[in-house]
Amino acid sequence: MSATGHTTAANTWQPPAWLDGLQKRVLWVGVGAIVLSAVGAFLSPRAFYRAYLVGFVFWVGIPLGCLGISMLQHMTGGGWGLVARRVFEAAARTLPLLALLFVPVALGMRQLYPWSQPDVVAHDAIIQHKQAYLNPTFFVARAALYFLAWWAFSGLLGRWSLQQDRTGNPNLHRRMQLWASVGLVVYMLTASFAGFDWLMSLDPVWFSSLYGMHFVVGQGAAALAFLILCARRLAQTPPMSEAFLPRHFDDYGKLLLAFVLLWVYMTFSQFLIIWSANLPEEITWYLDRNAGGFWWWSIALFALHFVLPFFFLMSRQVRRDPRKLAFVAVPVLVARWLDVHWQAAPSIADGKPLVHWLDLVVPVAIGGIWLAAFTWQLKRRALVPLHDPHLEEAIARG
Repeated sequence: MSATGHTTAANTWQPPAWLDGLQKRVLWVGVGAIVLSAVGAFLSPRAFYRAYLVGFVFWVGIPLGCLGISMLQHMTGGGWGLVARRVFEAAARTLPLLALLFVPVALGMRQLYPWSQPDVVAHDAIIQHKQAYLNPTFFVARAALYFLAWWAFSGLLGRWSLQQDRTGNPNLHRRMQLWASVGLVVYMLTASFAGFDWLMSLDPVWFSSLYGMHFVVGQGAAALAFLILCARRLAQTPPMSEAFLPRHFDDYGKLLLAFVLLWVYMTFSQFLIIWSANLPEEITWYLDRNAGGFWWWSIALFALHFVLPFFFLMSRQVRRDPRKLAFVAVPVLVARWLDVHWQAAPSIADGKPLVHWLDLVVPVAIGGIWLAAFTWQLKRRALVPLHDPHLEEAIARG
């Protein structure tokens, strides 16, 4: 493509002006929620750290899921991911911000994790046996390693994607494909261990070999639900009204259905294996989540994370309609927060559920800051990869 043609294409796919207003609104909401969260942290530190951990794990799941799915798309191709690539890339580029947002989790370790409390460790032989892995220094070091790995692959792929926009170098497509295959393996391993560290170790006696994969699948569902909401909004105005087609939304709906089914399969498999074994150190994890009102929480999670999306996403008419598909994506995102809270809260709340007001405010604070950063990243580049060899095919109608 000539220099003139490249400039014309770049100008055609510029982000819409309404993103500026959205960025300001979510930022102000986040700042307001931060003020309320600071008050809550002073009044009830334990409730604050519980809410912060749940909110952090929920929000970090979206860019991590976007990173994983974008690497999968680089490997396999497909127009569905090509027109959504810049949403995935913008989300993944917020990971350095989320690394900073991990700091309160590290500071609140003693409020959250029994293995970080010397008096608990001194009286528990099982935790003592795990101290080589579960100790504060190694916990923080592992988190730094995870974020470094995620930032490295998101940075490499994002930089090459931008270079492809500017130069049209055909070799970059193959380079991104090769590195995405390596990055996907690294992502699966590091995200699984992050799930072990951040949530499973809240109850250091309990263990599940399925937990890491379950954690990753939840991130994929969150990322696809978020993508559907972004795509629906972007498709309402030019230029992306010309790029997001009904067949793309149909693909997003199918992928979301696949992740929903995989999530419920792994959830039930984990429960069945542990329940049938009936070992005290394992079964008590589920007993805690069937007490104090969490039984109703489990029903709500099952309804929003499986029943509702399953029946709606089976319909091709729903999947191809952005408005109807967004109607399904919203409860899936809510269910992702319910799932993280359901896993974390009983281990921290000492059997006293269900929801503290901070459990609602703190995720809004984190989310407002993250969404502002995501919007800022999305505005920085053309909304489609301009010189990808498959772009013309991906946005062709008919």
